[in-house]
Amino acid sequence: MKYVIFLGDGMADYPIPELGGKTPLMVARKPGMDWIAREGSTGLFRTIGPHMMTGSAVANLSVLGYNGTELFHGAEGRGVLEAASLGIRLGQNDMAMRVNLICIEEGKIRSHSAGHISTEEAHALIRDAQAHFKDWNLHLYPGLSYRHVLVIPDGEFQLDCFPPHDYVGTPWRDLPIKPMTAEGERTAGLLNRLIEESQSFLDEHPINKKRRADGKQAANSLWPWAPGKKPDMQTLQQRFGISGAAVTAVDLIKGLAIYAGMKPVEVPGATGLYDTNYEGKADAALKALEEVDFAYIHVEAPDEAGHEKNLRLKIRCIEDLDRRLIQRVLEGLQKRGWETTVAVLPDHPTPIAHGNHTREPVPVAIRFPHRPADHVSCFDEESVKSGALGLMFGSQFIETFFQPQTLPD
Repeated sequence: MKYVIFLGDGMADYPIPELGGKTPLMVARKPGMDWIAREGSTGLFRTIGPHMMTGSAVANLSVLGYNGTELFHGAEGRGVLEAASLGIRLGQNDMAMRVNLICIEEGKIRSHSAGHISTEEAHALIRDAQAHFKDWNLHLYPGLSYRHVLVIPDGEFQLDCFPPHDYVGTPWRDLPIKPMTAEGERTAGLLNRLIEESQSFLDEHPINKKRRADGKQAANSLWPWAPGKKPDMQTLQQRFGISGAAVTAVDLIKGLAIYAGMKPVEVPGATGLYDTNYEGKADAALKALEEVDFAYIHVEAPDEAGHEKNLRLKIRCIEDLDRRLIQRVLEGLQKRGWETTVAVLPDHPTPIAHGNHTREPVPVAIRFPHRPADHVSCFDEESVKSGALGLMFGSQFIETFFQPQTLPD
């Protein structure tokens, strides 16, 4: 048996007046997703509980049946997962954070990504920033585009931080990192000094001078968030006897894959954006399935379109995901004659109206090889409400996906 999950990051949305009260999933042409719904079982899945952070780390951990709040002691843990993806070995007392290169203009956050700065430019900035802060008790590691990792030895992770994509347009001084315990005061102070000092250093960096001259946004501030410490996780092999691979361009998902015992698959041209190599990711997943039981195929593009509040782009990203990746994989599975369970879902909504993550349940569809369909014909937020899976919580989705005998007949 083979298993495939198609994860369209942030695909779910709210009804939009411009679309006549429909969502992007309702209006997009997506025959592959609709086939999975029509031939399978559907429902809703609450990936983010009422007291959890609305981050992709928590949501994707939930999809794979892990409790991110327990694993990361209430923190989001994204930085820890991204550190793993970069091969950074964390000690028991190390605290890891995601750190963005962001653009600040007129005292406000203009962009969480500095206009999706290139990886080449970002690596040079992070390298020079590490040299600038060489005498501080911290280490900066370059990642992909605007996404990087900060490690603080003996740092306190119980901090109140602000994901920059949720605060575009907000004065940056209104968003200081705050300690949640007395032990966190030193770490919070260090991080707030880092943010302010990074702006003085980066604003006049030659790369940013050139970006401004070229009409681009300057990557003129470091912005740390999502603190955590190394978790103790059971692998999917230990839990379900399943070997797996993750096809993604996002360091967070690669790190999650490593901790869950899956192999991260590198795909040339996979960017984590709307210009990603959909076909390459599809082919890489099919190739990986020749050696493993399970492929987790993650596409970031709809989430990025949601953060940009770009409705037309989000619809296009959903259609590209379906036409160029999902249908290609489904056809490849059929040609190979593999008996396969396939599922499609978002990890969380990223509504166009807000531009950030929310915690409403997401639509899910699972097509099992030998189970009757539940008569839902479309994959969207509304149609699946009458599906046989009902409303799932916690580890119910992944347990149902790998062990469909738990479903009522």
